[in-house]
Amino acid sequence: MTPKSKEAVVASVCELIARGDREGASSILASEFPFAPVESAERRYSETEALRVFRRDGFVDRYSGERLVFPGTLRLLSVLLPESFPFHPNWKVSHTHPAFWLLSPTIDHVVPITRGGRDEEANWVSTSQLRNSAKGNWFLEELGWKLVPPGNLRAWDGLCAWFTERIEAEPSLLQHAPLKRWHLALRRAA
Repeated sequence: MTPKSKEAVVASVCELIARGDREGASSILASEFPFAPVESAERRYSETEALRVFRRDGFVDRYSGERLVFPGTLRLLSVLLPESFPFHPNWKVSHTHPAFWLLSPTIDHVVPITRGGRDEEANWVSTSQLRNSAKGNWFLEELGWKLVPPGNLRAWDGLCAWFTERIEAEPSLLQHAPLKRWHLALRRAA
């Protein structure tokens, strides 16, 4: 027997409710389109842990194949060009350049923790902040997304080398805590 499409299940539920059969409607939902509560599962990674994943993935968004930029480079640009390339510490959209959402890598769990995935490197991929927000707690198949191969770190390093050159040319930039943390992460991840 072919399973009903999701909208057909909901239509059946509506039909049963219209007939006054709420118990039958609940039964259909439980068997054909069950609800599983999602638990909040915020994860935090050190800059070094994150950078290892970004480098492993070649600074490529594993959901789109687009190149991503080392977060330290983006933050350095916001220090050097605060009016043209602003960043807000709470990512306030009205005060943060869109490049941070589109190009800044973050770690995502391919199989969400809230849906049975494990919090381990084998389940981590690099993606942009924007795609991470869009994916949320969904499976790739539910979104029609696929995992793309990692990039080649030798061909694109996410502008890590540029960041290192700028810091070496102007060591006083390390007075900015985020730059200092990303600089340290680069040294540790190498």
